[in-house]
Amino acid sequence: MHRTRAALASRRPRAPRRAAVALLTGLTAAALMLSACTGSPSPAGSSSAGAADANATLTVGLVLEPSSLDIRHTSGAALEQVLVDNIYEGLVSRTQDNKIIDRLAKSHEISSDGLTYTFVLNDGITFHSGATLTSADVVASLQTAKDDQTVQGHADLAGVASIAAKDDKTVVITLSQPSQNFLFSLTGTAGLVFQKGDTTDLQATENGTGPFTLTQWKKGDSLSFARNDKYWGTKAGVKSIVFDYIPDFTAGVNAAQSGTLDVLTAVDANLAPQLDGKFAITKGKTTDKGTLAFNNAKAPLNDQRVREALRLAIDHKAIIEARGVGTTLYGPIPQLDPGYKDLSSTAPYDPEKAKALLKEAGQENLSLTLTIPSFYGTTVPQLLTSDFKKVGVTLKVDSVEFPAWLDTVFTKHDYDLSFVLHVEPRDFGNFANPDYYFGYNNPEVQKLYAQSQTELDPKKSADLLSQAAEIVAKDAAADWLYEDQTLTAVRPGVNGFPKDSINSRLDLRGVTVSK
Repeated sequence: MHRTRAALASRRPRAPRRAAVALLTGLTAAALMLSACTGSPSPAGSSSAGAADANATLTVGLVLEPSSLDIRHTSGAALEQVLVDNIYEGLVSRTQDNKIIDRLAKSHEISSDGLTYTFVLNDGITFHSGATLTSADVVASLQTAKDDQTVQGHADLAGVASIAAKDDKTVVITLSQPSQNFLFSLTGTAGLVFQKGDTTDLQATENGTGPFTLTQWKKGDSLSFARNDKYWGTKAGVKSIVFDYIPDFTAGVNAAQSGTLDVLTAVDANLAPQLDGKFAITKGKTTDKGTLAFNNAKAPLNDQRVREALRLAIDHKAIIEARGVGTTLYGPIPQLDPGYKDLSSTAPYDPEKAKALLKEAGQENLSLTLTIPSFYGTTVPQLLTSDFKKVGVTLKVDSVEFPAWLDTVFTKHDYDLSFVLHVEPRDFGNFANPDYYFGYNNPEVQKLYAQSQTELDPKKSADLLSQAAEIVAKDAAADWLYEDQTLTAVRPGVNGFPKDSINSRLDLRGVTVSK
Protein backbone atom coordinates (compact mmCIF):
# COMPACT_ATOMS: atom_id res chain seq x y z
CA MET A 1 0.00 0.00 0.00
CA HIS A 2 1.04 2.16 -0.24
CA ARG A 3 -1.91 2.71 -1.15
CA THR A 4 -1.62 -0.01 0.83
CA ARG A 5 -2.64 -2.72 -2.26
CA ALA A 6 -4.33 -11.02 4.72
CA ALA A 7 -5.11 -12.92 7.08
CA LEU A 8 -1.91 -14.70 6.75
CA ALA A 9 -3.88 -17.48 5.41
CA SER A 10 -5.22 -15.10 2.92
CA ARG A 11 -4.08 -11.69 1.84
CA ARG A 12 -6.03 -8.58 1.55
CA PRO A 13 -5.31 -5.23 3.08
CA ARG A 14 -2.61 -3.45 1.39
CA ALA A 15 0.02 -1.27 2.68
CA PRO A 16 1.20 2.24 2.03
CA ARG A 17 2.90 3.45 -1.01
CA ARG A 18 5.57 5.95 -1.93
CA ALA A 19 5.55 9.36 -0.32
CA ALA A 20 1.84 9.88 -0.66
CA VAL A 21 -0.12 8.00 1.97
CA ALA A 22 -1.49 5.33 -0.24
CA LEU A 23 -2.49 2.82 2.32
CA LEU A 24 -5.99 1.62 2.79
CA THR A 25 -7.05 4.96 4.16
CA GLY A 26 -10.12 4.81 1.98
CA LEU A 27 -11.38 1.51 3.37
CA THR A 28 -14.12 0.96 5.85
CA ALA A 29 -13.27 -1.04 8.91
CA ALA A 30 -15.60 -3.76 7.73
CA ALA A 31 -13.81 -4.15 4.41
CA LEU A 32 -10.41 -4.54 5.96
CA MET A 33 -8.77 -5.62 1.79
CA LEU A 34 1.98 0.58 -29.18
CA SER A 35 -1.02 -1.63 -28.58
CA ALA A 36 -4.46 -1.43 -30.09
CA CYS A 37 -6.53 1.53 -28.98
CA THR A 38 -8.79 -0.85 -27.10
CA GLY A 39 -6.13 -1.57 -24.48
CA SER A 40 -5.03 -4.88 -23.01
CA PRO A 41 -6.90 -8.12 -23.59
CA SER A 42 -7.96 -10.20 -20.62
CA PRO A 43 -6.70 -13.75 -20.19
CA ALA A 44 -8.84 -16.76 -20.77
CA GLY A 45 -10.68 -18.00 -17.73
CA SER A 46 -13.03 -20.90 -17.14
CA SER A 47 -13.91 -22.58 -20.43
CA SER A 48 -17.43 -23.06 -21.68
CA ALA A 49 -19.02 -24.28 -24.87
CA GLY A 50 -21.94 -21.84 -24.73
CA ALA A 51 -22.12 -18.57 -26.60
CA ALA A 52 -21.44 -15.38 -24.66
CA ASP A 53 -24.54 -13.76 -23.17
CA ALA A 54 -24.34 -10.03 -23.90
CA ASN A 55 -27.10 -9.40 -21.34
CA ALA A 56 -25.40 -11.25 -18.51
CA THR A 57 -24.68 -9.88 -15.04
CA LEU A 58 -21.34 -10.82 -13.52
CA THR A 59 -21.30 -11.01 -9.72
CA VAL A 60 -17.87 -10.79 -8.09
CA GLY A 61 -17.03 -11.29 -4.43
CA LEU A 62 -14.40 -8.84 -3.13
CA VAL A 63 -12.89 -8.10 0.28
CA LEU A 64 -11.95 -4.43 0.06
CA GLU A 65 -14.70 -1.82 0.03
CA PRO A 66 -13.97 1.90 -0.44
CA SER A 67 -15.41 4.49 1.92
CA SER A 68 -15.56 7.03 -0.91
CA LEU A 69 -15.50 6.80 -4.70
CA ASP A 70 -13.42 9.96 -5.05
CA ILE A 71 -10.31 8.38 -6.52
CA ARG A 72 -8.74 11.81 -6.92
CA HIS A 73 -8.62 12.49 -3.20
CA THR A 74 -8.92 9.07 -1.53
CA SER A 75 -6.10 6.56 -1.39
CA GLY A 76 -6.57 2.84 -1.19
CA ALA A 77 -6.20 -0.26 -3.31
CA ALA A 78 -9.95 -0.80 -3.10
CA LEU A 79 -10.55 2.17 -5.38
CA GLU A 80 -7.91 1.40 -7.99
CA GLN A 81 -8.92 -2.25 -8.06
CA VAL A 82 -12.42 -1.58 -9.39
CA LEU A 83 -12.40 1.96 -10.80
CA VAL A 84 -9.23 2.16 -12.89
CA ASP A 85 -9.77 0.88 -16.46
CA ASN A 86 -13.45 0.13 -15.70
CA ILE A 87 -14.72 3.63 -14.87
CA TYR A 88 -11.69 5.89 -15.30
CA GLU A 89 -8.86 5.69 -17.80
CA GLY A 90 -5.50 7.29 -18.38
CA LEU A 91 -3.31 7.92 -21.39
CA VAL A 92 -1.66 4.57 -20.73
CA SER A 93 -2.51 1.49 -18.71
CA ARG A 94 -0.76 -1.72 -17.75
CA THR A 95 -1.30 -5.41 -18.35
CA GLN A 96 -1.53 -8.06 -15.66
CA ASP A 97 2.22 -8.60 -15.86
CA ASN A 98 2.79 -4.83 -15.47
CA LYS A 99 3.69 -4.12 -19.09
CA ILE A 100 2.73 -0.59 -20.18
CA ILE A 101 0.20 -0.23 -23.00
CA ASP A 102 -1.60 2.70 -24.61
CA ARG A 103 -5.18 3.37 -23.50
CA LEU A 104 -6.74 6.80 -24.16
CA ALA A 105 -3.62 7.48 -26.21
CA LYS A 106 -3.39 5.53 -29.45
CA SER A 107 0.36 6.12 -29.51
CA HIS A 108 3.15 7.77 -27.61
CA GLU A 109 6.72 8.76 -28.35
CA ILE A 110 9.63 9.48 -26.02
CA SER A 111 12.43 11.78 -27.14
CA SER A 112 15.96 10.40 -27.30
CA ASP A 113 16.97 12.42 -24.23
CA GLY A 114 14.08 10.97 -22.23
CA LEU A 115 12.62 14.39 -21.43
CA THR A 116 9.71 14.80 -23.84
CA TYR A 117 6.66 12.50 -24.02
CA THR A 118 4.20 13.05 -26.87
CA PHE A 119 0.79 11.36 -26.71
CA VAL A 120 -1.77 11.21 -29.54
CA LEU A 121 -5.35 10.55 -28.40
CA ASN A 122 -7.74 8.01 -29.86
CA ASP A 123 -10.74 9.29 -31.81
CA GLY A 124 -14.28 9.47 -30.49
CA ILE A 125 -13.58 9.37 -26.76
CA THR A 126 -16.42 10.73 -24.63
CA PHE A 127 -17.00 11.11 -20.92
CA HIS A 128 -20.02 9.44 -19.36
CA SER A 129 -21.58 12.90 -19.25
CA GLY A 130 -21.55 12.90 -23.05
CA ALA A 131 -18.81 15.52 -23.38
CA THR A 132 -16.05 14.85 -25.91
CA LEU A 133 -12.60 14.32 -24.45
CA THR A 134 -9.84 16.54 -25.87
CA SER A 135 -6.24 17.27 -25.02
CA ALA A 136 -7.49 20.15 -22.82
CA ASP A 137 -9.04 17.62 -20.43
CA VAL A 138 -5.78 15.69 -20.26
CA VAL A 139 -3.72 18.82 -19.60
CA ALA A 140 -6.13 20.04 -16.91
CA SER A 141 -6.19 16.63 -15.18
CA LEU A 142 -2.43 16.19 -15.10
CA GLN A 143 -1.76 19.82 -14.18
CA THR A 144 -4.17 19.54 -11.25
CA ALA A 145 -2.45 16.37 -10.04
CA LYS A 146 0.92 18.09 -10.35
CA ASP A 147 -0.08 21.30 -8.57
CA ASP A 148 -2.50 20.08 -5.90
CA GLN A 149 -0.90 18.15 -3.04
CA THR A 150 -4.30 16.75 -2.01
CA VAL A 151 -4.69 14.90 -5.32
CA GLN A 152 -3.63 11.27 -5.44
CA GLY A 153 -0.52 10.77 -7.56
CA HIS A 154 0.77 14.28 -6.89
CA ALA A 155 4.24 13.02 -5.93
CA ASP A 156 4.49 10.99 -9.16
CA LEU A 157 4.40 14.20 -11.21
CA ALA A 158 7.00 16.11 -9.20
CA GLY A 159 9.52 15.84 -12.02
CA VAL A 160 7.19 17.28 -14.67
CA ALA A 161 8.34 20.65 -16.05
CA SER A 162 5.39 21.34 -18.34
CA ILE A 163 2.18 19.86 -19.73
CA ALA A 164 0.84 21.31 -22.96
CA ALA A 165 -1.73 20.66 -25.68
CA LYS A 166 -0.15 20.76 -29.14
CA ASP A 167 -3.61 20.42 -30.68
CA ASP A 168 -6.94 18.85 -29.72
CA LYS A 169 -5.51 15.33 -30.05
CA THR A 170 -1.91 15.77 -28.94
CA VAL A 171 -0.44 16.22 -25.46
CA VAL A 172 3.22 16.98 -24.82
CA ILE A 173 4.72 16.42 -21.37
CA THR A 174 8.23 17.65 -20.64
CA LEU A 175 10.25 16.43 -17.66
CA SER A 176 12.93 18.32 -15.77
CA GLN A 177 15.09 15.18 -15.88
CA PRO A 178 14.69 11.68 -17.32
CA SER A 179 12.51 9.32 -15.26
CA GLN A 180 12.50 5.57 -15.82
CA ASN A 181 9.27 5.28 -13.82
CA PHE A 182 7.34 8.21 -15.26
CA LEU A 183 5.34 6.32 -17.89
CA PHE A 184 4.52 3.60 -15.39
CA SER A 185 3.33 6.28 -12.94
CA LEU A 186 0.80 7.41 -15.53
CA THR A 187 -0.83 3.96 -15.37
CA GLY A 188 -1.97 4.81 -11.83
CA THR A 189 -4.04 7.55 -10.24
CA ALA A 190 -1.59 10.27 -11.33
CA GLY A 191 -2.48 9.65 -14.97
CA LEU A 192 -6.27 9.42 -14.81
CA VAL A 193 -8.15 11.85 -17.04
CA PHE A 194 -11.17 13.81 -15.80
CA GLN A 195 -13.45 16.28 -17.58
CA LYS A 196 -12.10 19.82 -17.35
CA GLY A 197 -14.27 22.04 -15.14
CA ASP A 198 -16.52 19.15 -14.13
CA THR A 199 -18.53 19.67 -10.93
CA THR A 200 -19.58 16.04 -10.45
CA ASP A 201 -19.53 14.92 -6.80
CA LEU A 202 -16.97 12.15 -7.15
CA GLN A 203 -17.48 10.88 -3.63
CA ALA A 204 -20.61 8.97 -4.57
CA THR A 205 -20.89 9.30 -8.36
CA GLU A 206 -18.50 9.37 -11.32
CA ASN A 207 -17.80 10.83 -14.74
CA GLY A 208 -15.14 8.77 -16.43
CA THR A 209 -14.48 7.52 -19.94
CA GLY A 210 -14.37 3.79 -19.22
CA PRO A 211 -16.32 0.80 -20.55
CA PHE A 212 -18.63 0.79 -17.50
CA THR A 213 -20.71 3.38 -15.66
CA LEU A 214 -21.68 3.39 -11.99
CA THR A 215 -25.32 2.52 -11.35
CA GLN A 216 -25.55 1.95 -7.60
CA TRP A 217 -23.45 1.87 -4.45
CA LYS A 218 -24.94 0.22 -1.37
CA LYS A 219 -22.41 1.08 1.29
CA GLY A 220 -21.37 -1.94 3.29
CA ASP A 221 -22.88 -4.25 0.71
CA SER A 222 -22.20 -3.83 -3.00
CA LEU A 223 -21.17 -1.67 -5.94
CA SER A 224 -22.86 -2.02 -9.33
CA PHE A 225 -21.68 -1.10 -12.83
CA ALA A 226 -23.49 -1.11 -16.18
CA ARG A 227 -21.95 -1.49 -19.63
CA ASN A 228 -21.25 1.82 -21.32
CA ASP A 229 -22.79 1.22 -24.73
CA LYS A 230 -21.34 4.52 -25.96
CA TYR A 231 -17.80 3.48 -25.05
CA TRP A 232 -15.18 4.66 -27.54
CA GLY A 233 -13.40 1.30 -27.70
CA THR A 234 -14.42 -2.36 -27.68
CA LYS A 235 -17.60 -2.71 -25.63
CA ALA A 236 -17.68 -4.75 -22.43
CA GLY A 237 -18.71 -8.40 -22.69
CA VAL A 238 -21.36 -8.30 -19.94
CA LYS A 239 -24.29 -5.97 -19.43
CA SER A 240 -23.63 -5.34 -15.75
CA ILE A 241 -21.29 -6.15 -12.87
CA VAL A 242 -22.09 -6.40 -9.18
CA PHE A 243 -19.22 -6.33 -6.70
CA ASP A 244 -20.36 -7.97 -3.46
CA TYR A 245 -18.16 -6.94 -0.54
CA ILE A 246 -17.59 -9.87 1.79
CA PRO A 247 -14.77 -9.12 4.23
CA ASP A 248 -14.97 -12.51 5.94
CA PHE A 249 -13.21 -15.26 4.01
CA THR A 250 -15.46 -18.07 5.25
CA ALA A 251 -18.55 -16.04 4.39
CA GLY A 252 -17.14 -15.53 0.90
CA VAL A 253 -16.78 -19.26 0.35
CA ASN A 254 -20.28 -19.83 1.69
CA ALA A 255 -21.66 -17.23 -0.73
CA ALA A 256 -19.89 -18.92 -3.63
CA GLN A 257 -21.25 -22.32 -2.62
CA SER A 258 -24.78 -20.93 -2.38
CA GLY A 259 -24.64 -19.83 -6.03
CA THR A 260 -24.83 -16.10 -5.43
CA LEU A 261 -21.37 -15.41 -6.87
CA ASP A 262 -19.87 -16.01 -10.30
CA VAL A 263 -16.36 -15.20 -9.08
CA LEU A 264 -14.80 -15.09 -5.62
CA THR A 265 -11.48 -13.29 -5.26
CA ALA A 266 -9.05 -13.63 -2.35
CA VAL A 267 -9.95 -17.24 -1.69
CA ASP A 268 -8.36 -18.52 1.51
CA ALA A 269 -6.06 -21.40 0.52
CA ASN A 270 -7.28 -23.46 3.45
CA LEU A 271 -10.89 -23.03 2.33
CA ALA A 272 -10.32 -23.51 -1.41
CA PRO A 273 -10.95 -27.30 -1.34
CA GLN A 274 -14.57 -26.57 -0.39
CA LEU A 275 -15.07 -25.10 -3.86
CA ASP A 276 -13.61 -28.04 -5.77
CA GLY A 277 -15.89 -29.26 -8.54
CA LYS A 278 -18.03 -26.14 -8.56
CA PHE A 279 -15.39 -23.54 -9.44
CA ALA A 280 -12.08 -23.43 -11.23
CA ILE A 281 -9.39 -22.12 -8.87
CA THR A 282 -6.78 -19.94 -10.56
CA LYS A 283 -3.49 -18.98 -8.92
CA GLY A 284 -2.18 -15.57 -9.96
CA LYS A 285 1.05 -13.66 -9.59
CA THR A 286 1.10 -10.41 -7.66
CA THR A 287 3.48 -7.70 -6.48
CA ASP A 288 2.12 -8.23 -2.96
CA LYS A 289 4.94 -8.38 -0.43
CA GLY A 290 4.21 -9.76 3.04
CA THR A 291 6.48 -7.29 4.78
CA LEU A 292 7.74 -7.56 8.35
CA ALA A 293 8.80 -3.98 9.00
CA PHE A 294 11.60 -3.16 11.41
CA ASN A 295 11.71 0.28 12.96
CA ASN A 296 15.23 1.07 11.80
CA ALA A 297 15.23 4.39 13.64
CA LYS A 298 14.53 2.88 17.07
CA ALA A 299 16.88 0.98 19.37
CA PRO A 300 17.68 -1.87 19.38
CA LEU A 301 16.44 -2.24 15.80
CA ASN A 302 18.82 0.49 14.69
CA ASP A 303 21.52 -2.18 15.11
CA GLN A 304 21.96 -4.16 11.88
CA ARG A 305 23.04 -7.24 13.86
CA VAL A 306 19.70 -7.35 15.65
CA ARG A 307 17.73 -6.98 12.43
CA GLU A 308 19.78 -9.67 10.68
CA ALA A 309 19.33 -12.00 13.65
CA LEU A 310 15.56 -11.64 13.39
CA ARG A 311 15.67 -12.46 9.69
CA LEU A 312 17.84 -15.53 10.28
CA ALA A 313 15.46 -16.73 12.99
CA ILE A 314 12.50 -16.89 10.61
CA ASP A 315 11.64 -20.15 8.86
CA HIS A 316 10.25 -18.63 5.65
CA LYS A 317 9.39 -21.95 4.03
CA ALA A 318 7.30 -22.91 7.06
CA ILE A 319 5.29 -19.71 6.62
CA ILE A 320 4.55 -20.62 2.99
CA GLU A 321 3.54 -24.11 4.09
CA ALA A 322 1.23 -22.80 6.79
CA ARG A 323 -0.45 -20.33 4.45
CA GLY A 324 -0.82 -22.86 1.63
CA VAL A 325 -0.08 -20.23 -1.01
CA GLY A 326 2.68 -17.83 -1.97
CA THR A 327 6.40 -18.07 -2.64
CA THR A 328 9.47 -17.03 -0.69
CA LEU A 329 10.85 -13.59 -1.52
CA TYR A 330 13.78 -12.56 0.77
CA GLY A 331 14.14 -9.11 -0.82
CA PRO A 332 12.21 -5.88 -1.41
CA ILE A 333 11.53 -6.32 -5.14
CA PRO A 334 8.98 -8.93 -6.34
CA GLN A 335 9.37 -10.98 -9.49
CA LEU A 336 7.04 -8.83 -11.61
CA ASP A 337 9.04 -5.65 -10.94
CA PRO A 338 12.25 -4.42 -12.58
CA GLY A 339 15.33 -5.20 -10.50
CA TYR A 340 14.17 -8.53 -9.04
CA LYS A 341 16.99 -10.77 -7.86
CA ASP A 342 17.06 -13.96 -5.84
CA LEU A 343 18.30 -12.77 -2.44
CA SER A 344 17.65 -15.95 -0.46
CA SER A 345 21.31 -16.04 0.55
CA THR A 346 20.76 -12.96 2.72
CA ALA A 347 18.38 -14.74 5.09
CA PRO A 348 18.87 -18.51 5.30
CA TYR A 349 17.13 -20.16 8.24
CA ASP A 350 19.92 -20.21 10.82
CA PRO A 351 18.77 -19.93 14.47
CA GLU A 352 22.26 -20.57 15.82
CA LYS A 353 23.79 -17.67 13.92
CA ALA A 354 20.83 -15.54 14.99
CA LYS A 355 21.59 -16.26 18.65
CA ALA A 356 25.26 -15.46 18.10
CA LEU A 357 24.43 -12.09 16.53
CA LEU A 358 22.06 -11.20 19.36
CA LYS A 359 24.75 -12.08 21.89
CA GLU A 360 27.28 -9.96 20.02
CA ALA A 361 24.81 -7.05 20.06
CA GLY A 362 24.15 -7.49 23.78
CA GLN A 363 20.49 -8.42 23.17
CA GLU A 364 20.28 -12.00 24.48
CA ASN A 365 16.99 -11.42 26.34
CA LEU A 366 15.25 -9.16 23.87
CA SER A 367 11.56 -8.32 24.07
CA LEU A 368 9.78 -6.77 21.09
CA THR A 369 6.20 -5.90 20.13
CA LEU A 370 4.64 -6.76 16.78
CA THR A 371 1.88 -4.32 15.79
CA ILE A 372 -0.39 -5.93 13.21
CA PRO A 373 -3.84 -5.07 11.80
CA SER A 374 -6.32 -7.54 13.24
CA PHE A 375 -7.68 -8.72 9.91
CA TYR A 376 -4.41 -10.48 9.10
CA GLY A 377 -5.30 -13.25 11.52
CA THR A 378 -3.01 -15.25 13.77
CA THR A 379 -0.95 -17.49 11.49
CA VAL A 380 2.00 -15.14 10.95
CA PRO A 381 2.13 -13.82 14.52
CA GLN A 382 2.08 -17.35 15.92
CA LEU A 383 4.88 -18.53 13.63
CA LEU A 384 7.01 -15.47 14.34
CA THR A 385 6.46 -15.81 18.08
CA SER A 386 7.60 -19.44 17.93
CA ASP A 387 10.62 -18.75 15.72
CA PHE A 388 11.80 -15.80 17.81
CA LYS A 389 11.38 -17.73 21.07
CA LYS A 390 13.90 -20.29 19.80
CA VAL A 391 16.57 -17.59 19.65
CA GLY A 392 15.70 -15.94 22.96
CA VAL A 393 13.44 -13.16 21.68
CA THR A 394 10.08 -12.63 23.35
CA LEU A 395 7.46 -11.30 20.94
CA LYS A 396 4.36 -9.57 22.17
CA VAL A 397 1.60 -9.30 19.56
CA ASP A 398 -0.52 -6.15 19.49
CA SER A 399 -3.46 -6.77 17.14
CA VAL A 400 -5.12 -3.46 16.28
CA GLU A 401 -7.81 -2.07 14.02
CA PHE A 402 -6.48 -0.74 10.74
CA PRO A 403 -7.14 2.96 11.50
CA ALA A 404 -5.10 2.54 14.69
CA TRP A 405 -2.28 0.95 12.68
CA LEU A 406 -2.35 3.89 10.28
CA ASP A 407 -2.09 6.35 13.12
CA THR A 408 0.44 4.60 15.34
CA VAL A 409 2.70 2.81 12.86
CA PHE A 410 2.39 4.49 9.49
CA THR A 411 1.99 8.07 10.65
CA LYS A 412 3.70 8.31 14.04
CA HIS A 413 6.30 5.55 13.47
CA ASP A 414 5.67 4.35 17.03
CA TYR A 415 6.40 0.62 16.84
CA ASP A 416 9.07 -2.09 17.03
CA LEU A 417 7.94 -4.58 14.38
CA SER A 418 4.91 -4.45 12.12
CA PHE A 419 3.35 -6.62 9.45
CA VAL A 420 1.26 -5.53 6.47
CA LEU A 421 0.91 -6.57 2.86
CA HIS A 422 2.48 -4.02 0.51
CA VAL A 423 0.75 -4.53 -2.84
CA GLU A 424 1.88 -1.59 -4.92
CA PRO A 425 4.14 -2.40 -7.88
CA ARG A 426 7.49 -0.64 -8.20
CA ASP A 427 7.45 0.68 -4.66
CA PHE A 428 11.12 0.05 -3.86
CA GLY A 429 11.49 3.82 -3.48
CA ASN A 430 10.11 3.44 0.05
CA PHE A 431 13.53 2.15 1.10
CA ALA A 432 15.15 5.21 -0.45
CA ASN A 433 12.91 7.49 1.62
CA PRO A 434 14.22 7.97 5.19
CA ASP A 435 10.92 9.61 6.16
CA TYR A 436 8.89 6.49 5.33
CA TYR A 437 7.68 4.49 8.30
CA PHE A 438 10.52 1.96 7.92
CA GLY A 439 12.93 4.64 9.17
CA TYR A 440 15.65 3.25 6.92
CA ASN A 441 18.31 5.77 5.93
CA ASN A 442 21.09 4.56 3.64
CA PRO A 443 22.71 7.19 1.35
CA GLU A 444 24.12 4.53 -1.00
CA VAL A 445 20.66 3.06 -1.55
CA GLN A 446 19.24 6.52 -2.10
CA LYS A 447 21.96 7.28 -4.65
CA LEU A 448 21.46 4.04 -6.57
CA TYR A 449 17.68 4.50 -6.59
CA ALA A 450 18.00 8.06 -7.88
CA GLN A 451 20.36 6.87 -10.62
CA SER A 452 17.96 4.07 -11.56
CA GLN A 453 15.17 6.58 -12.09
CA THR A 454 17.14 8.84 -14.42
CA GLU A 455 18.81 6.00 -16.37
CA LEU A 456 17.27 5.78 -19.86
CA ASP A 457 18.25 2.16 -20.55
CA PRO A 458 15.67 -0.11 -18.82
CA LYS A 459 18.17 -2.93 -18.31
CA LYS A 460 20.74 -0.63 -16.74
CA SER A 461 18.02 0.91 -14.58
CA ALA A 462 16.93 -2.54 -13.41
CA ASP A 463 20.54 -3.43 -12.59
CA LEU A 464 20.87 -0.33 -10.42
CA LEU A 465 17.66 -1.27 -8.60
CA SER A 466 18.99 -4.80 -8.12
CA GLN A 467 22.18 -3.46 -6.57
CA ALA A 468 20.20 -1.25 -4.21
CA ALA A 469 17.84 -4.08 -3.28
CA GLU A 470 20.76 -6.32 -2.36
CA ILE A 471 22.13 -3.66 -0.02
CA VAL A 472 18.71 -3.30 1.60
CA ALA A 473 18.41 -7.06 2.08
CA LYS A 474 21.94 -7.40 3.52
CA ASP A 475 21.21 -4.44 5.78
CA ALA A 476 18.12 -6.33 6.95
CA ALA A 477 16.07 -3.14 6.62
CA ALA A 478 12.97 -5.37 6.82
CA ASP A 479 12.04 -8.96 6.23
CA TRP A 480 9.91 -10.16 3.36
CA LEU A 481 8.02 -13.16 4.65
CA TYR A 482 6.55 -14.07 1.28
CA GLU A 483 5.52 -12.91 -2.17
CA ASP A 484 1.82 -13.48 -2.30
CA GLN A 485 -0.25 -15.30 -4.87
CA THR A 486 -3.93 -14.67 -5.32
CA LEU A 487 -6.45 -17.49 -5.52
CA THR A 488 -9.61 -16.79 -7.48
CA ALA A 489 -12.62 -19.08 -7.81
CA VAL A 490 -14.32 -18.80 -11.21
CA ARG A 491 -17.49 -20.70 -12.00
CA PRO A 492 -17.88 -22.54 -15.31
CA GLY A 493 -19.19 -20.27 -18.05
CA VAL A 494 -17.20 -17.22 -16.95
CA ASN A 495 -14.40 -16.50 -19.40
CA GLY A 496 -11.60 -13.96 -19.52
CA PHE A 497 -11.52 -13.12 -15.81
CA PRO A 498 -8.09 -11.69 -14.92
CA LYS A 499 -5.72 -13.94 -12.98
CA ASP A 500 -2.60 -11.92 -12.13
CA SER A 501 -2.21 -8.63 -10.23
CA ILE A 502 -5.93 -8.46 -9.45
CA ASN A 503 -5.38 -7.05 -5.98
CA SER A 504 -4.35 -3.73 -7.53
CA ARG A 505 -6.14 -3.77 -10.90
CA LEU A 506 -9.24 -5.61 -12.09
CA ASP A 507 -9.96 -4.77 -15.74
CA LEU A 508 -13.24 -6.56 -16.51
CA ARG A 509 -14.01 -5.28 -20.00
CA GLY A 510 -13.01 -8.54 -21.64
CA VAL A 511 -14.96 -10.87 -19.34
CA THR A 512 -17.88 -12.82 -20.80
CA VAL A 513 -20.52 -15.11 -19.32
CA SER A 514 -21.92 -17.97 -21.37
CA LYS A 515 -25.63 -18.46 -21.88
